[in-house]
Amino acid sequence: MGKDTFRVVTRGADGQIRIRDYDNPEALLKRHIQIGVDDCSTDLGLRGLPVFRGLIGPIPEGKNIIRYESPEVFETLTKDWTTAPPSRRTRSRARAPKS
Repeated sequence: MGKDTFRVVTRGADGQIRIRDYDNPEALLKRHIQIGVDDCSTDLGLRGLPVFRGLIGPIPEGKNIIRYESPEVFETLTKDWTTAPPSRRTRSRARAPKS
């Protein structure tokens, strides 16, 4: 199954994150101006997808979502992600069998 949902994440005037999903790129093209195509993504499923003026992306999100973000949202979420404390992972250790 290919990526088939286009998600645009912006911030509203009230400061809340706004998410809008589109079922196809044509619906997205009605609201945003295409300025090129992605030709360098490491996710091969994103290559050839549109790049829009005023949006960062395409960015993979899950198995079937293509995400675009406003520059302000991208910057905020990136800062939040980099300052979040790393989750502590514990290694499972093999226990010696009891005699």
